[in-house]
Amino acid sequence: MRGFGPGLTARCFLPLRLPGRPLRPPGLRLSTRQAAVGALERAMDELLRRAVPATPAYELREKTPAPAEGQCADFEMNGVLKGMLSEWFSSGFLNLERVTWHSPCEVLQRVSESEAVHPIKNWMDMKRRVGPYRRCYFFSHCSTPEEPLVVLHVALTGDISSNIQAIVKECPPSETEEKNKIAAAIFYSISLTQQGLQGVELGTFLIKRVVKELQVEFPHLGTFSSLSPIPGFTKWLLGLLNSQAKEHGRNELFTDSESKEISEVTGGPINETLKVILSSNEWAKSETLVRVLQAPLMRLCAWYLYGEKHRGYALNPVANFHLQNGAVMWRINWMADVSLKGITGSCGLMVNYRYFLEETATNSTNYLNSKNIKASEQVLSLVAQFQKNSKL
Repeated sequence: MRGFGPGLTARCFLPLRLPGRPLRPPGLRLSTRQAAVGALERAMDELLRRAVPATPAYELREKTPAPAEGQCADFEMNGVLKGMLSEWFSSGFLNLERVTWHSPCEVLQRVSESEAVHPIKNWMDMKRRVGPYRRCYFFSHCSTPEEPLVVLHVALTGDISSNIQAIVKECPPSETEEKNKIAAAIFYSISLTQQGLQGVELGTFLIKRVVKELQVEFPHLGTFSSLSPIPGFTKWLLGLLNSQAKEHGRNELFTDSESKEISEVTGGPINETLKVILSSNEWAKSETLVRVLQAPLMRLCAWYLYGEKHRGYALNPVANFHLQNGAVMWRINWMADVSLKGITGSCGLMVNYRYFLEETATNSTNYLNSKNIKASEQVLSLVAQFQKNSKL
């Protein structure tokens, strides 16, 4: 970590105490928090004991849409337990708290450790994410203040962002926010700190509350969108390539001209070579490969998000989450995340789910009841190209 001193590493930076940080007297506050956390844990144990009988894990099923909070759970929670947790963690018991650079170090540490989408590397990284043109909010339970349950990171930008590195790595244009430069709020990361609460609509509540908070702070703000990862896309694509390679080299994913161009660049059979290439991030360093793969991967990604289903709902968990909230599948972005995780997990692609506030209720109802996905012309055009040029 050049420039931050020898003791500053990705995992140990937060326990440091910087001079001049406003800290509360630790004694009483810490003991009060420990008592509250202990009481909450005891209550949770009792709730689990009463709500969950001795039942095999495979029977802990709930007949609802696909998992929503960004990752698939190992199992879906029992309906009775979910109802009790939803009541206990309903919006009336949740406090919205904003994280700033002057928040207690303990809070900053918990927020950093809970960041599951775009890991926070050091103090300066943390400072950027809670500094000018950035907002960070979390829900805490009324019995355990300053204990994050779900965390949302927001970038305040002039337009809908199409690249995550511009948000998490680049410094803001100035240390003082100019409100006339802020036209869009971009939700670029939402993380649960307690995986046992998957299935409770904490993320949905948090987005709604943050929208209201931002509208109070910026009355002119009218554009709300996510910049979301696409976990599982590369794995899905490699599965297709593998199945077609087993069927005597059958190719139904690419047009003849695309197959010829990709084979010329890679120097081998398209299915076999792409399986190897897409399993690492090295291909993203080749301008030629980035160019020839853009069109086919864009339409394959559009189909993965729009056409691949689980029980009639979007297979991709992040898509399912935002669509349940009433967002529109608005734009797929090429080379939007060039980090190792972004390239290997989703071929560098990201997607914007746009929230048109006056339409979210209708869109959510149509999705949940009729399984209709509201999508933009760009996405629908890519889906149509897939249906024309690819045969699954």
